[in-house]
Formats: sequence, C-alpha cells, structure tokens
Amino acid sequence: MRRVLAGLAATAAAAALSACRASDAAPEASSAGGPRPSAGAVRTLVTDLEAPWGLAFLPGGDALVTERDTARILRVTPAGRVGEVQRLSEVDASGEGGLLGIAVSPSYTSDGLVFVYYTSGEDNRIARLRLGGSPEPIVTGIPVSGIHNGGRLVFGPDGMLYAGTGDASERGRSQDLASLGGKVLRMTPDGKPAPGNPFPGSLVWTYGHRNVQGLAWDAAGRLWASELGQSRFDEVNLLRPGRNYGWPEVEGLSDRPEFTAPLVTWPTSEASPSGVAVLGNALYVAALRGERLWRVPLDGHGGTGTPEGLLVREYGRLRAAVVAPDGSLWVLTSNRDGRGDPVPDDDRILRVRP
Repeated sequence: MRRVLAGLAATAAAAALSACRASDAAPEASSAGGPRPSAGAVRTLVTDLEAPWGLAFLPGGDALVTERDTARILRVTPAGRVGEVQRLSEVDASGEGGLLGIAVSPSYTSDGLVFVYYTSGEDNRIARLRLGGSPEPIVTGIPVSGIHNGGRLVFGPDGMLYAGTGDASERGRSQDLASLGGKVLRMTPDGKPAPGNPFPGSLVWTYGHRNVQGLAWDAAGRLWASELGQSRFDEVNLLRPGRNYGWPEVEGLSDRPEFTAPLVTWPTSEASPSGVAVLGNALYVAALRGERLWRVPLDGHGGTGTPEGLLVREYGRLRAAVVAPDGSLWVLTSNRDGRGDPVPDDDRILRVRP
C-alpha cells in the first residue's frame, strides 16, 4: 500500500499534500480480526527528510525537527515549509546514535534556549543552545553504543527536563544506580539533579529500563514512557519516582514485588515503540517495527484500555508523535534509518487528526 501511495504522489504532487481518510478505503482486518480503527484525517505535511528523530514546537507554532544522521536541526512551519537552522558538527552519528531528541525551554520567549540529546565520539550527552549557536553540554557521560541510546527529551509541568536513556547494549547498567544508562533522568535546565529526586545527588528518576525513546505527560501530571523490549515484549509504563521497572531481570509483565509492571505490552513484532504523545483521553505510540500508530485509551486514573492500531503498514516505520498547537498530531516516519523500506517521498511528517 505504501508503494502505491508513493506512486500516486509522484504523478501528482498535490496528492502528497491533500488530506485523506482511512474510512475512504475498505476496512482491513486488525490483528484481532475486526475492522481496522480509523486514524481520522491524515495529511502528508513534509517529504524528503533523512531519518527525522525529534520534534518540538516553538511558541509561535513552528516546529523544530532533528535528523539523526545528518545532525541537522530543521524549522518547519504549520504550512509545511522547511528551512535548515543549523548542523551540529559535535554529533558523531553511527548506528542508532546521532542527533536525537529535542525540547524547547518552557521560558523560550525570555531565554531562547533549546535542548538536544546527541551522540558524541565518547558518550551520549544533553546540551542547550540558542538557535544558530554552539551547543553547551549540561549532562555528559550517558553510555553510548551502536544500539540502545535512548534519546527522548521532554520538559515536565514542574519546569524540569526529563530524558530517556538506553542501556547501550550492556544490561547491567539498567540496575546500576551509579550509571546513567537504562534510566529516566530528571534535571534542572542547568543539568543538575532536580530538587526532590528520589536518590539524593543523582539525576536518576526511574531505573531498570532497556531503551526509553518515548516520554509524555497527561493532563493530571502523570509521566508515561515507551520501552523497547528485547525479543518478547515492548512496554508502556507509568513512571513513578524511584521505581525499578525490571530490566534485565524481567521483560514484560512480572509479579515480582520489587519491580513495577508495565500497563501495556505488545509482542516486539507489533510495536518497537519510540515517541509517545497524550491527546485527549489517549496515549499515542509511534511504532517502528510494528509500522503503526497505537492508540492506548487512558481512563484518567492511571489505567489503560485496549490498544488500537492505526495507520497499520501505511507509512512504514514511525519514530515520533507530538501534539501540535492546533490539536493535531505530527508524526515522523523513519524509513531511511537503515532498517526501513523507503519509498520516494520518505521520510515524512504526517499531520494526523484522530
């Protein structure tokens, strides 16, 4: 289906920018055997990107988008016009590393700061910069590898910066509180341990993670995270400070009281979840290997309903989902990351109105 859509777009450029609805086509069977849920209106906003990874909105409505391998920061208008802001020469892109997450300061109108997570020649690190300027590292020493580099950044309602990291292919780091690998970190905008962190003098907020690439807040101030599993189960976790989420001792559900169990699990073939976003009463999860956008109902009390798969195999690998100022979801594809099957328009930014 993706190749047919791409062929139509190549013969008529307007088709790539027009809105389309999943309900316009005959329903397809979901994994449960029923009709596939509709994703609502889907519009291709931008094409021809190179492995986009992170996305964050500026106060005026434009978005900043990172490209993992080119180390570019792009500025995208709501109308889909794209301009290059800069390339970060400090980035050492290889494997799953490169220029990853991006977050805009809650005080951007006064301080002009943007935060990025990137791979250097010696580690993963978090830096702040003003657009066009050089990055100033605020956290260094996050373990690096060709895989499992984490990389998502998000500011919380408390004004603190949260970061998801990976175990960088060494399992023992996830349970080691002295390591920044396999954790969710919470820090001040200066990169210092945030007041109230569960482990005094430490950036660690939660631990026992394998590879956290998705973080999002709901309206009640709860932090949700996606977790890439190894070979059995991917996860959605509700994060609580100081909790141990079990990796590598457990993958998926466990009744061991020392570990906090996930609220949602999938076989890795159906998910490999990356970025997440909360919109209304649902958590949206961008799936890489699963090639779909999962919609997970939220009950408003920290519980979840039965997930529904949207855009199943229509646009390939999905890397991120972020709520835009107009209430739509901007979704990044990731078909040029070395693991996808790109078509001529890839990679793309989709605007989805669930």
